[in-house]
This record gives sequence, structure tokens and C-alpha cells, in this order.
Amino acid sequence: MTKKHPFPSGNDRRFWALIGLFIISIFIFKDQPHIAMWIGFLLAGYSAIANDSIQTLGTFISSNHKMKWWILWLFLGGIMVAVFSYGWLQGDMSFDRLDKIPEPTSFTHWQLFAPIILLILTRLRMPVSTTFLLLSVFSNGKTIAGMLNKTLIGYFVAFVSALIIWGIIAEAMKHKVFFKEQYNEKGWRVFQWIATGYLWSTWLMQDTANIVVFLPRDLSTNQFLAIIGALFLGMGLLIYRRGGRIQEIITEKTDVVDVRSASIIDVVLGTLLMIFKEWNNLPMSTTWVFLGLLAGRETALSRLSGHDKPYLRTLGLVTKDLAYASFGIIISIAIAYAAQGDLHLGDITSTIFFWK
Repeated sequence: MTKKHPFPSGNDRRFWALIGLFIISIFIFKDQPHIAMWIGFLLAGYSAIANDSIQTLGTFISSNHKMKWWILWLFLGGIMVAVFSYGWLQGDMSFDRLDKIPEPTSFTHWQLFAPIILLILTRLRMPVSTTFLLLSVFSNGKTIAGMLNKTLIGYFVAFVSALIIWGIIAEAMKHKVFFKEQYNEKGWRVFQWIATGYLWSTWLMQDTANIVVFLPRDLSTNQFLAIIGALFLGMGLLIYRRGGRIQEIITEKTDVVDVRSASIIDVVLGTLLMIFKEWNNLPMSTTWVFLGLLAGRETALSRLSGHDKPYLRTLGLVTKDLAYASFGIIISIAIAYAAQGDLHLGDITSTIFFWK
């Protein structure tokens, strides 16, 4: 008998019933900030990790589909607890990503609706920027423009980096000195776990801000324990469901579930995220960096490896994902505009590429 997972793909009614329940709870508790902040946090925590799991954990989950789910949960959840604990002990769980975003003392409907919209887009398998969708509703035009500027630079740097790195790999593949049919699978599997842990850590440092933006900046011990407990359990649900529907974005792309490809992608993406983390403390869309990396990779392999397929097909899929991500930014700015009556769109367009 097939095991049933929470929110099975054929049971949309349960999902939409939960969405309705969340919306009702927002209307009931919106004017009680001490409760509303926890509703926003819980929704943001699950929706952000679920949507961004394609870039951080997608290849890992796919290539370890035979591994027991609870082993993956303890591994990834343990890293998450360690990173959050380090940030909290250093005085800031967001790793300074919220320095330019004020702490909310009250909430609008749109601010609390943002993670629900993200849940719906995740259900529809749309990889959108969780950073823009969750943080724009709390930010002014200049901050949004700075985030967008950094994100576009991140996409370009990731694309060029991937062209160079996988251009070298493609040449090595041509001369059969890399990606041979026979390889040390056990060794590569160990390396993949190390690479995934590295990427997962850097992603948490970049994107934890998306989750804790609803909460006080100075967290008590009890609040911190409640946060990591809730996120650890949510992580277990996500791994139990093997990433959910959006995981198909990874599994539909040929070759990226190969343990060697997955490991290299993780190391390069993790390094790029660490570089941008140290560049400045502005949040950025890690989704766009991931898509830039995949686009550059597929371009290099399709042009230089001598094998158009499967890379051209994958490049087409990456282009589709990029269109979804662009749509997500448009939605994010529209929601931010609705949430803040004093948000001037001119501040966003006029400061792109001129952020100081």
C-alpha cells in the first residue's frame, strides 16, 4: 500500500481549506501584534524554505531519494539549529540582513498575506524570490531598489561564473578526464553531503531574514527556542514530503540529480552566496543567483560539450523558471505598493544600479 503524505498532490481541497483557515486567522488576529507576528512567522518559515528548497536542497533530496527521510531531516535540521544558534548568540538571527528594515510594531493585511501568497505560488510550482515577496512589504522604495540591484548583479555574476567553471568542465568531459562512466560513487556521495551542508548554511545566513522579519529583533531565550523548535518540525514535514510539488522543477532537469553535478552546483552556489553575504548586509534573491548559475551551466555545456541534449532542454526549463521569478518580483512590488500607501515606485526605478 502506498504511503500517504501530508497535503497529497491529488487533495487540493485540503490545501485550499488550510489557506482559508490561515486567511480567517489573519483577519481575527491582525490587530493583536503579539499573536499576528507568530502567524506571519510560521507561514513565512514554511513557505520560504519550501519554495527555496529547490535551490538549496532540491538536488540533495532527489539524489538521495533512497535514503530514509528522517536521516536527511536530522542532518539538515541539525545544521539549521546550529546556524540559528550561532546567529542568536552573536546577537542577530538574521545575520544583519534586516539592518535597513524597521522592526514591525503592527501589521497590515498585505504583510500577513505575503507568506500565504508564497504558499500558493509554491503549490503552483513557481520558483519566486522569497526575499522580495516577504521583505518588500516591510521596506521602503530605496531598500527594495537596493535589493533588486544586488539581485541583478548576483544573477550576472552567477551566470558568468558558471560559464567559466562549466566551460572548463565541458573541455575536460570532451577529453574524458572528468565525469567518466566509472567513478567513486561512495566518495562523491560523502562530498555531496559536505557540499550540501555548506550550501544550506550559507543560504540560512542569507535568507533567515525572510523568516524572522515578523518577529522582534531582540529575541528572548524562550522565543528563540520556540522559533527553532517550530522550524525544525517544519523541516521534518518538508523532508517527509520529499520537497513537495515544487521539487519537480529539479527532477524535470536532466543531469542535475547526478551526485557529481549536484555537488559541484552546491559548492559554487554556496560560495557565491557567501561572497554576496560579505559584500554588504542588504538582502538579495538567492533564487535569482541559483537560476543564473543553472543558465550559465547549461549554456556552457550545450555549447562546448558537443552534446546539445539534454542541456538545451534544460536551458529552456531554466528560462521558464526565470520568467516565473520575474513574475514573482512584479507581484512582490505590487503587494508592497498595496501594503504601504507611501511607497513611491519612482524610488525603486530611479535608484536601480545606483544603490549606495
